[in-house]
Formats: sequence, structure tokens, C-alpha cells
Amino acid sequence: MKKILAISGSTRKNSVNKAILESITSVYAEQYDIEIYEQISSFPHFNPDITENLPAVISDFIQRIEQADAVIICSPEYVFSIPGTLKNALEWTVATVVFTDKPVGIIVAAAGGEKAFESLELVLTTLGAKIPEQGKLLISGASGKYDKITNKFDENTLQKILQVVVAIA
Repeated sequence: MKKILAISGSTRKNSVNKAILESITSVYAEQYDIEIYEQISSFPHFNPDITENLPAVISDFIQRIEQADAVIICSPEYVFSIPGTLKNALEWTVATVVFTDKPVGIIVAAAGGEKAFESLELVLTTLGAKIPEQGKLLISGASGKYDKITNKFDENTLQKILQVVVAIA
């Protein structure tokens, strides 16, 4: 069974981004081993001088990326970019090759999201990630496409989300 590491760029408890990853997990529970990683808010600030004896949470994060067959990153947009916690997490992988040729799907779910989408794609491409064209999704107006009462996305949005998984798996 293929292992997919799912990372939410939002640290908000009930974020739309986390709901997207939970939807993916519930739909594909039988086909893929999907782990939603929720520790990025506990990461220390990236320090390029620390190349040995990495903090345990960072070593664990890097190991989980290495062990995954694919990664999905779902992020909101904060001030026309990706959240600082997500950028910080990705910066900790700069001195590694964990993203080199790793299939990665990117989803940005926000009010607008264009700048965060461009930023996330640029960062991951720089890290060497393999992002297939069908593995990219911008969901503008995301909160209007998610029903918080039923915890479901509209059918069109859900199908687009699921296409990202198919593209990287």
C-alpha cells in the first residue's frame, strides 16, 4: 500500500485545509496509507547552522517525508504567501534531498490564493519535488465550497481534490 504524507499549512484547529486532507483520507483509506502530519507549529525556527544533531521533531519530519511514496501539501494563503510555519518546515529540508523527485501534490484553499499557490510551487520546485500538472489545485473561495455542518465539499471541488491524489499516486 502506497504511503502518502499529508501536510496542512494551517495550524487552525478546524481549518478548511485540514478538512481537505481528512476528506482525502476518508475517501482513500482502503487504497493508501495516508498520514496527516500536524506537528509543524512545534518546529523551532529554521537555522542553517544546525546541520547535525537536528531537533528530534525535525529529524522525525524529514524521516516521514523520506518514507512516504508521495506528499500532499494543503495550505491557506496568509498575506499573499504561504503561512510562516509551513515555510519554516520546508526550509528545514533544504540541506536534504528528501523532496528530490518525490511526487508532491499541492492544494491551496483560500479566499484568493494565487500568490500562495505560486509561492508553494516555487519553494517545492526549488527543493526538487516532482509536481505533476494534475497534482496542482487552487481552490479560490474555499470556505464557500465547504459545508461546516455536514463537513463536506461540493461535488465539483471534491472531485478536483481527489484528482490531485490520483496524479501523485
